[in-house]
Order: sequence, then C-alpha cells, then structure tokens
Amino acid sequence: MAGDLTWDDAEGIALALLEKFPDTDPLSVRFTDLHKWVTGLEGFADDPKGSNEGKLEQIQMAWLEEWKDARGG
Repeated sequence: MAGDLTWDDAEGIALALLEKFPDTDPLSVRFTDLHKWVTGLEGFADDPKGSNEGKLEQIQMAWLEEWKDARGG
C-alpha cells in the first residue's frame, strides 16, 4: 500500500482491512480487536495509542461501506 496509514485515514484503513479480512462483517468486530488489526496492518505508521472510540468508529463505518460495496449492496 502506498504511503503510511494513520488513524485519520479511515478510508485507506478500511480498504486495507477489506483486503485482509474480506469475509469479516465489520460490525462483528469489537473495538479492541479492530485496534489490534489496524495497528497490525502493513503500512500503518501511527502511534498505537493515538486512537480513540471516535476514530475506531469512523474506520469501522468506512470499512462497512467498502464491505457492502464489495458484496454488491
């Protein structure tokens, strides 16, 4: 993935999560797991402590939209 992902790059993170976890319903992922998955993404280069519930929710919603689009919905 080009460039470094940060907590503020919800769209980029969403696309990376969709690629890595294509069959996972984003709404089934707890924020604690989402945090772990985001910080483990290749290209993620932000401070792991820099997230908050709002940022995780933005990422989850962006991922949900991409996930729905990928399923034709």
